[in-house]
Amino acid sequence: MSFGEGASTSFETIRGRNFPAIRQFTIFLENRVGQLLEVLRRFEGSGIRVVALSINDAAECAVVRFVVSDYERGREILERAGLAIIETDLVGVELPEGPQPLLRICTALLQAELNIQQAYPLIHLPSGRPAMAIMVENVELAMETLAGKGFNLITEGDLDGDMQSGS
Repeated sequence: MSFGEGASTSFETIRGRNFPAIRQFTIFLENRVGQLLEVLRRFEGSGIRVVALSINDAAECAVVRFVVSDYERGREILERAGLAIIETDLVGVELPEGPQPLLRICTALLQAELNIQQAYPLIHLPSGRPAMAIMVENVELAMETLAGKGFNLITEGDLDGDMQSGS
């Protein structure tokens, strides 16, 4: 009998292309010219697009946070490169139509008493709609709150676009 055979518990993980949170990678790079380029080149030819990027610079190192269009394959590439990575779940949300979309998102999160720890734009979505990635203390509550107020959430599957077109 193989391990797990006949067990009533499935060994599949809950993450998948439609997992409601999106995954952010954080890496620390030496503060030298070309370090970021070296990391980004690892995705060249893979069909994986960097869809969000944030850099916090310090004297000796830079903290680079980014989201890619295919989380699982992106992690494999980073691990093969020997990079130490930190993974964090973020809430992806489309900016609503109308005036002051950021104000509307912040107001909804404030009403749920959620603090935004980080936020940055998602720079490419196949839908073409503007969106942002938000780090909060409680991802599940933030997703529930935003969805309940009619905001469109971005899943990992929404990040994948057709890379064959060269766009």
